[in-house]
Amino acid sequence: MLRGLYTAYTGMLNEQYRMDIMSNNLANADTVGFKKEGSTSQAYSEVMAVKIKDTTEDPNTPKRLGNMSLGVKIGETYTDFSQGSLRDTGNTFDLALSGDGFFNIEFTNKAGETSTKYTRAGNFTLTKDGYLTTKDGDYVLGENGRIQLSTTAGNTVIAEDGSIYQDDELVTKLKITEFEDTNYLTHYGESMWDAKEGAVANDATDFRIHQGYVEMSNISVVTEMVNMISIQRQYEANQKLITTYDESLDKSVNQIGRV
Repeated sequence: MLRGLYTAYTGMLNEQYRMDIMSNNLANADTVGFKKEGSTSQAYSEVMAVKIKDTTEDPNTPKRLGNMSLGVKIGETYTDFSQGSLRDTGNTFDLALSGDGFFNIEFTNKAGETSTKYTRAGNFTLTKDGYLTTKDGDYVLGENGRIQLSTTAGNTVIAEDGSIYQDDELVTKLKITEFEDTNYLTHYGESMWDAKEGAVANDATDFRIHQGYVEMSNISVVTEMVNMISIQRQYEANQKLITTYDESLDKSVNQIGRV
């Protein structure tokens, strides 16, 4: 019976974990370039109860008595990298990616350490010095490093392959990177990713740049709300199970135990 309490407890813990992820998804439904997350659940490995030192069996041969279910175990968190919808902004330096790949960002932390991060959020801006940066001021990288453009050019056109033209002259080209296995990417902030050891990066080929657009999150608010209701119902079911076990234990101790 106590085992049932533990099983219900693990169920509640797992649903709480899933709820945290769904809540974060909903909070970032309007975040440019955000990719929704999900989680997996898995059963605990079977734990066998055995009998030992039984003279009716072969010497020193433990025999299986049965299986004990230990409930559910929190699995792993994963990211859904499917394409988000494109929103027309009309801004010259807003860029959306369709297909594979990530923009390369030169990120500097508070300690002054510089590293390359990857993002699908293309809501960029041009500084007074002509550098193309993210909304947080981090430099966008091209094939030759930081992208610096003229602030006095008559027009700036960014082609679908990432080539940047000003006044009809090629200035530079965006560096777009894809990964053989996105499982080697970890979230860094709301819409950037960091490549873990073992990640294999290549120059992306199957992509298109859309100037004047941004890629929105790939979250369906309706779907996430339905998932949250389902999680809440499952959490309540485990909660009621614990209450039922508690009442049964109370009767066993305070009523049956007196007989």
